[in-house]
Parts: sequence; C-alpha cells; structure tokens
Amino acid sequence: MARGWFLPVAVVLGFVFLYAPIISLVVFSFNESRLVTVWGGFSTRWYGELLRDRQILGAAWISLQVAFASATVATAIGTLAAFVLTRFGGFRGRLLLTGMATAPLVMPEVITGLSLLLLFVSMELTLGWPAGRGLTTIIIAHTTFCAAFVAVIAQSRLRDMDESLEEAARDLGAGPVRVFFDITLPVIAPALVAGWLLAFTLSLDDLVIASFVSGPGASTLPMVIFSKVRLGVSPDVNALATIIIGIVAVSVVTAGVLIRRRAKREG
Repeated sequence: MARGWFLPVAVVLGFVFLYAPIISLVVFSFNESRLVTVWGGFSTRWYGELLRDRQILGAAWISLQVAFASATVATAIGTLAAFVLTRFGGFRGRLLLTGMATAPLVMPEVITGLSLLLLFVSMELTLGWPAGRGLTTIIIAHTTFCAAFVAVIAQSRLRDMDESLEEAARDLGAGPVRVFFDITLPVIAPALVAGWLLAFTLSLDDLVIASFVSGPGASTLPMVIFSKVRLGVSPDVNALATIIIGIVAVSVVTAGVLIRRRAKREG
C-alpha cells in the first residue's frame, strides 16, 4: 500500500525540484520591479529593455550564426560517420572511429575546450590559419562535439532501418549513391532533423568551450549572460532566459513530433 503512493509522490517531487526554478524565472521575467525576487506587478517592460540592448542582440546574432553553421556541418559529418559504422561492417580502424565519434559525449568540456585552443594556436603558428580566435574557431569547436550527438542519433535510426529496401534498390540497378539519396536519406530524415535541432540547441547553450576558443568581438550569448550574472541577476536576463527556454522547448517538441509522425507512417 505504501509503495502505491510513494512512487507518484516521488515523481511529482522530482519534477517540482527540476522545473520550479525554471517556472519562477519565467514568472519573474514579467515583473515590473527591478528586484528579481520582489513581485512588483505584471509588465513586459524588461522584454522591451532587452530588445534595446545592443550587446545582447549582437551576442544573440553571433550565437545564431554559430549554432546554424555548426549544426549543419555536424549533421553532415555525423550522418556520414553513422553510415560508415552501420553499413560497412568490420573494417580496419572501426574501433578507433567509434571511439573518436563518441569521445566528445563523455569528454569534460574543459578538456575539449583547452585541447581545441592549443590546436588552434598550433595551427596559427604553423599554417597561419585560423588567424586568431573568433567566429570560425567557435564554429569548428562546436561542430566537433555536436557531430558526436548527431552520429549517435543517426546510427540508432540506421540500425532500426529495414535494409531490404536498400537491397531491393540495388537489385533494380541503383548505385550506392542513388540508393543513399533516394532510399536511405528519406527514411532517416526525421532522425537527422532531430539531430540537427539537438546540435543547434547544444551549440546555442554552450559556454565552456566557447570561452576557450572565442576572441574579442566574438562573444556568444551564454558568455554575455554569464558576465552579466556575475554582477547580479537583472530582470532583463530573466527575460532573455525565458526566450531561450521557449526556443529550446519548441525545438524539442518539433523534433519529437517529427519522429512520432514518421514512426506512425512506418507502422
């Protein structure tokens, strides 16, 4: 009997612990008062203040550019890695490729950021590129760890895919490239969209790695938020966080809906 009520209560308390701070942040983003912990009435004042903050808008534009570019490149690289690992069987170097594809998932971000910084410095000294740290180095760094997440998602979808479709296409005379673009790619497209959205969100959210590989004039949105919070939380930061939460929520829901629709069609 005790076990019957304990589990639901534990689940509710767990969700409250996780989401109560986020809900309070969203609520206080509509606060009239300058004090983030004192309710002064409903107002959208801080959203207007946010739209007039050039530093925030500039950092947001940089983050969107980085997230879009890194997510796109990471999706291409991750898809190719997943395809090789699932369709080419056992080959020399497969274990090494698997380790390299999944290492960023478990590697501490501090280590990843520091190693990429040392790599960029060495490349600049020997090759003259990239010249300093900026938008390019952030995109390369974000692509590095985002590709691992895309590879895992695409690999799981490729493993569940009915390979007889590809075999039938090859029996009808289609070449490997034609089979990939006409058969494989449309089937795994929802997983790739989900991977792209996840990579976009991870890039938009990253602070640690970007702090290592960025330079003057290339501060991302999380970096600006962190610098502001160190001086104390202001209501406009609450408004900005609420917008980011909304973007992430829409991305996650969109990815879930696409995967579910595809599963229903195949079912």
